[in-house]
Amino acid sequence: MIYGVGTDISEVKRFKKWVENPSIIYRFFADEELFSSEGNPEEGKVLQHYAARFSAKEAFSKALGTGIKDFSLKEVYVLKDSEGKPFINVSGNAEKVLKKRCGECSIHLSISHEKDYAVAFVVIEKL
Repeated sequence: MIYGVGTDISEVKRFKKWVENPSIIYRFFADEELFSSEGNPEEGKVLQHYAARFSAKEAFSKALGTGIKDFSLKEVYVLKDSEGKPFINVSGNAEKVLKKRCGECSIHLSISHEKDYAVAFVVIEKL
């Protein structure tokens, strides 16, 4: 059964100021989400990376139905599996809120980005 859905879009250029001020990046992103420039130093890719992940966090909060309340966006993080598929992991208060509202559930994520925009779509499925 679907518990909730959420979507979000971010303008990529908005994240230029964030990248120039790492304290903002560290405020919203877990260590596992930090951009690795190995073989990909292009600034646009860095901005797209953060824009897509930020949209995923926002989409998650909308699917949960709480907005960003009682947890930090840093506790919601986007990782990739061994085949490169993105997924959301939660920890701390975000995990507690998710379990309280949904119980056992699965989080489905789709992200995409183009030159100027990044978009994310999240479905929370109650198991």
